[in-house]
Amino acid sequence: MQPHNHIGLGVAGNFTGHLEQAGEAADFVGVRAEVGAPKGIFPWFCPGRSGALGVWPVSADTIRHPGRAFAIQTEPEVGLRCAIVYDATGNVKRLDPTGMAAWNDCSIRRPPAAKISAKKNWGPASKGCAPTVLPIAGLAAGGEADRFRLACFVTRDGRVHAYGEDSPLVGYSYFHERLLNWLVGRMNDQVDEGPLEAVRPMLAGRPEWAWVSIGATRYTAFGEATMLEVDDVSTVVVYDAERYSARQISAVAAGEPVGEGMSVLRQRVVAAER
Repeated sequence: MQPHNHIGLGVAGNFTGHLEQAGEAADFVGVRAEVGAPKGIFPWFCPGRSGALGVWPVSADTIRHPGRAFAIQTEPEVGLRCAIVYDATGNVKRLDPTGMAAWNDCSIRRPPAAKISAKKNWGPASKGCAPTVLPIAGLAAGGEADRFRLACFVTRDGRVHAYGEDSPLVGYSYFHERLLNWLVGRMNDQVDEGPLEAVRPMLAGRPEWAWVSIGATRYTAFGEATMLEVDDVSTVVVYDAERYSARQISAVAAGEPVGEGMSVLRQRVVAAER
């Protein structure tokens, strides 16, 4: 992964109920979106940009807590690695997914922020991507990605808790080509509105790749009520449900070996830098 060739984007509101659980639904009251559609996209990394968005925040093993004044939650997601194809004018023509991975779009819940991007990147190790990226040949309906599910756990004081509901990828509000076409439209045309911001100017350097976290699933009761603390271990798993059961994935979160057909992101929460 070469950060200077990637832009990092996330999707807000692509799984029914998540925004309400995260306490963020009110942020989008004034945002225009079709019924049932995600609310928009947000940047979490922009190559060459000054400030926080210019810092590569992704780690495969660590979440660095931003400090006592902040409350943070794991956001269990699927990350898509997509080649960006531009037209002659510099607009995005299409996205070609080549891989998917377990992703933690870790987010600040308190204090609030005016823009989503301000909650998403507070420096190195504020995001997570599994070291194993599962190759995919596109995102067509009926394809290989349809077999996969997403689960999330937090280990605290030696006990493993289900943190996110074990969910099928086809449970996303927008998935398949519908998601990709929608993403292209938002990359080209999204305006600065409420918690969202225009992304098209951030593509002026024509990054070759995008890592897109496509939305967080719903929390369990434990996950909804529990913010991450130092020494917690957050585990996000994307797995082939035709090969593994939910019980087997729970065992992986508890330390059993990782198998083929799964992408596992395991991050320990460490103290803020002094």
